Amino acid sequence: MRFAVIGLGGAGGYFGARLVEAGHDVTFIARGDHLAAIRRSGLRVDSVNGDVVAIPAQVTDDPREVAVVDHVIMGVKAWQVAEATRAVAPLVGPRTAILPLQNGVEAAEQIASVIQGDHALGGTARIISVREGPGHIRHVGADPTLEIGELDGSRSPRVQALQAAFAQTRGVTIAVPPSIRAAMWAKFLFIASWSGVGAVTRAPVGILRSMPETRALLAGAMEEIAQIARVTGIDLSPDVVPETMAYLDRLPAQGTASMQRDIAEGKASELDALSGAVTRLGLRMGVPTPIHAFLYHSLLPLARRARAQVEF
Repeated sequence: MRFAVIGLGGAGGYFGARLVEAGHDVTFIARGDHLAAIRRSGLRVDSVNGDVVAIPAQVTDDPREVAVVDHVIMGVKAWQVAEATRAVAPLVGPRTAILPLQNGVEAAEQIASVIQGDHALGGTARIISVREGPGHIRHVGADPTLEIGELDGSRSPRVQALQAAFAQTRGVTIAVPPSIRAAMWAKFLFIASWSGVGAVTRAPVGILRSMPETRALLAGAMEEIAQIARVTGIDLSPDVVPETMAYLDRLPAQGTASMQRDIAEGKASELDALSGAVTRLGLRMGVPTPIHAFLYHSLLPLARRARAQVEF
């Protein structure tokens, strides 16, 4: 099988490097200093699961230079999905699957709006990793886990092939849940709540989970998403909130969410795809979301300043 990976940040870079390490034919789509560094000496991943320097089959900033692939791994930020889908269109043949790893629950529909056909899979990624510098990814915590599946719940050959490929990698847990949509909403519940509360408080997860006030805020934010999911017809576990809180309890105490780090560093963030999406979906489905509305509105000035939409 042939792979292409676009968006070589903490998640895309890590999982792409593990595919290369396992011997798969992988092309990296990168740009700027990241591209130059990978061309020069490969993609370096420092990981608690074992370091690797991945030399891809090809690295380019122009997908038109690459032939059609079997799978596209999309690791870009949530607001970049439509643009990235247009960029990788030359790589997409009739049977190409696109696996989005974005936070949020809207990526598959965004892909389908750009490229006609049944190309988008559902996917989630759980990992705490960062781009340390050009050509350098650092995995600092959480067991790197992928969940993949067809949006209609079928057990397709392309999903089985992708599962088999990742099963050959080191340092990746791969699963095909009964419902990828439920898995995506469970991840959304986790990451939107942690990101919003973390960004507002500027505190690491060890502090958030240990203080009764912020722990209650996290649980309340999760419950809002659980209510939207159930109204939407997503079959989440009745214990999804305590289960997610238990998962947060196992994360490294100094861990922070990527949106939290982006906002703190003045970078464009996934705020609109996380607490912003919760707020929009809640209004659409008639579910009150006062916690996420507060988080979204409180962080919106910083998010807009990062995009040069306001100045202060």
